[in-house]
Amino acid sequence: MVLLRVLHILATERGWRLTVAHFNHQLRGRSSDADERFVRRTAERLAIPFVGGHASKVVGRVPSRGAVQTFAREQKLSLEMAARRLRHDFLARTARQQKTPTIALGHHADDQVELFFLRLLRGAGGEGLAGMKWSNPSPSDHRVMLVRPLLGCSRKEIEEFAQNEKVAFREDQTNAALEFLRNRFRHQLLPLLVKQYQPALSKTVLRLMDVLGAESELVTEQATNWMKIRQPVFDNLPVAVQRRALQLQLIRLGLKADFDRIEHLRLQPDAPLTLSPGLTVRRNTIGTLETRRIDVSGFDSAQLVVNLAGKQGAVMFERRVKLTWQIVAEKWGRRPACPAGRQAGRLPHLSGGEESFDADKVGSTIAVRHWRPGDRFQPIGMHSSVKLQDLFSNQKVPRAQRHQLAVATTAGGELFWVEGLRISEQFKLDKNTLRRLNWHWKNLLR
Repeated sequence: MVLLRVLHILATERGWRLTVAHFNHQLRGRSSDADERFVRRTAERLAIPFVGGHASKVVGRVPSRGAVQTFAREQKLSLEMAARRLRHDFLARTARQQKTPTIALGHHADDQVELFFLRLLRGAGGEGLAGMKWSNPSPSDHRVMLVRPLLGCSRKEIEEFAQNEKVAFREDQTNAALEFLRNRFRHQLLPLLVKQYQPALSKTVLRLMDVLGAESELVTEQATNWMKIRQPVFDNLPVAVQRRALQLQLIRLGLKADFDRIEHLRLQPDAPLTLSPGLTVRRNTIGTLETRRIDVSGFDSAQLVVNLAGKQGAVMFERRVKLTWQIVAEKWGRRPACPAGRQAGRLPHLSGGEESFDADKVGSTIAVRHWRPGDRFQPIGMHSSVKLQDLFSNQKVPRAQRHQLAVATTAGGELFWVEGLRISEQFKLDKNTLRRLNWHWKNLLR
């Protein structure tokens, strides 16, 4: 209401055309409706056009009081984020209808401080910790700009203005509800920090946010310039610029750009990162992100044929799994009667291991590939084979990881090794073994 009063005064002086837009989230029953009536009457008194919006009219198919909750469940958002998205969509839509290029919002300095601590606990980087800007595109329509004229004013200053100028306003009842994290910051944490640790907390945090914002803008500028010319080479860029370049590319691809995802791509060139069963992304050596889609079943057709002729050798499967093998004569005088192999069971999150097989049972030609539909495997100690899919489920291997694991088969297609799991009963060492295949593997991505 203070923002409306200030803009109304300035509009009269400068010939601006104003429209009041109010979105009723319908979260607080009669109180929400009373807020809307209050804003509508104020706009009418000031002779300013009023546009109202209701959550139930946007979401539909639900009772008016549960529209935001329904939207939050459908979109898998928190209640606060769902309300924010609906509100911004309404404001951008109204701005387009009114042919207004700018939306003025009432955020103030205290909102900035609260946002800083909220994002700090969520692990945000410099760009996020810089907080809200005086002006930026609407998240719902980049053709519409958001401006925050009161961002440099404290809540206390705004309240004093309202009192001195007799600006009527209504207090949102939920501002005191401690089940909301922001409110716990506002009413509990920040007063404690001010009282016992830093009386000038707001000034200190706002100064830090300004510094972080300026540095973040510089990093973004350097990353954007690098993406145009790709010089110097990616690995020679400062780490901050590497991260921002990857972040910007992920955003342009419409992909989530969280820290773990960015670090995987930054530190492991050419290593595919599975984003979903049907989509992977990787960074090539020059720093460009490349996406790859596989069929809806999620099965990958990659295969490597390996010749085991000779005494030893090494191969790399999809730049991810390094396989080293050695064939030696078996000397039973120095071994137990019926060794079952060195690996009785290993979970698939391990990065490497070593197994021993009967070389003659395996044969001189093998294939290394991924899991395929219909694959069956007889783990050591079991009397019959099982579907590899069932084995993955029993071992609680994540669905996305199942399609990344390597397997090895004989020339006839029989599985004798599955990355990270038990060896095959059919190919274990026994008293008739003459030659032993020592099989060492290492997953370079773990």
